[in-house]
Amino acid sequence: MREISRLLNISRNSVRVIVKQQGVMPTAARKDKIQLDPELLGRLYRECDGWMQRIHEKLVEEEQVQVSYPTLTRALRELDLGRSRKVRCDRVPDQPGEEMQHDTTEYYLKLPGRRTRVIASLIYLRYSKRRYLKFYRVFNRFAMKCFLHEALMFWGYSARQCIIDNTNLARLRGSGKRAVIVPEMVSFSGRYGFQFVCHEIKHSNRKAGNERSFWTVETNFLKGRTFETMDDLNAQALEWATVRMHHRPASKAGLISAKAFEHERCYLTRLSRHLPAPYCSYERGTDQYGYISFGANHYWVPGSKREEVKLLEYADRLKIFQHRTCVAEYPLPTEGVKNQWISPEGQP
Repeated sequence: MREISRLLNISRNSVRVIVKQQGVMPTAARKDKIQLDPELLGRLYRECDGWMQRIHEKLVEEEQVQVSYPTLTRALRELDLGRSRKVRCDRVPDQPGEEMQHDTTEYYLKLPGRRTRVIASLIYLRYSKRRYLKFYRVFNRFAMKCFLHEALMFWGYSARQCIIDNTNLARLRGSGKRAVIVPEMVSFSGRYGFQFVCHEIKHSNRKAGNERSFWTVETNFLKGRTFETMDDLNAQALEWATVRMHHRPASKAGLISAKAFEHERCYLTRLSRHLPAPYCSYERGTDQYGYISFGANHYWVPGSKREEVKLLEYADRLKIFQHRTCVAEYPLPTEGVKNQWISPEGQP
C-alpha cells in the first residue's frame, strides 16, 4: 500500500479504502434526501401558472416543506414541468440556390463628434457565402424592404427562402414553423421569388453563417477603421462585403465566394432589372408659398395654386405627384439636415 500511495501520489488511507471496496464504487444514497410529492408539485404548478419563485414560496410557507430552490427546479424538470428542455437545432443540407439568411444587430461606433448607435443589416447566401452589409440609424419594415431590394438587385439573383428570426418586421404572429408572415411582406417577397422562414426560438444557429458574419464584422471590419459620416461608413461596408470578402478564401475550406457564386447562380432565381423599388406613400397639401413639409424639411412644388399632392418616399429620394404626374423629384438630404427649404436649382 505504501508503494501504491507513492506511485499514484495519493494517501495510504485512500488506497486502503479502495482496496477494501475491491474496485467497486459504493451506491449509498443520501440520508437527508428530500422526497417531494409529485401530485403536490403538479397542483402548485397549476395554481401558480408555472412561476417557480411563487411555487417555492408556497411550498416552504404553506406546505412546510423545507426545500432549496435548485432542488425544486430539478424536481419539476424531472416531472416534465417548468422550463422546457432545449431542443437541438435542425440540420439542413447545404444546397445551392436554396437559402439566404438575414438579420440585424446594433453597434456603437465613434462617428465625428460623439458615440453613435447604428443598426447593421446583413444578408448572406448560405452556399456561396456571399454577403451584403449596410448600416442604418433606424431600421423598420420599410428599411428592411429597401435593404433587401438593394442587396438582391445588386446580386441580380435571390434564393428560394430567406431564414430570419422571429422579428415583428416580417412576422405577424406565432413563431418558428407556426409563424405567420405579414401579408405585406408575403407580397413583397413574392416579387423576388422567395419566402420568409422563421427559425425556432433560441435556434439562432439555424442561421449560423449570418451570425458568424456579424462576428467577422465586429472583429475585422470595424477594427482599425475610421468613419466620417454614415455615407462613408456604408461606402466602406459595401467595398468590404462585396469586394474584399467576396474574393477572400475562407480560412479552413479555402472557398472563394466569387467562384462559388458563379456555380450557384444557375440555381438561383434571376431577377428582372425592372423591379420597382419599395416606397411609402403620403398625402400632403402645399402652403401659400408652394412648399410641402416632409421629414422636418420643406420641398417646393411647381405650379401657381395650392394643390393636394402625393409623395412617394424611396430609400434615397422623394417623388412628388400631382394628378398622377411626377412634377418634382428630390434626393433625400443627408443626416442632420432639418428645417431647410429645398427647391430646384435656380428657383428663388
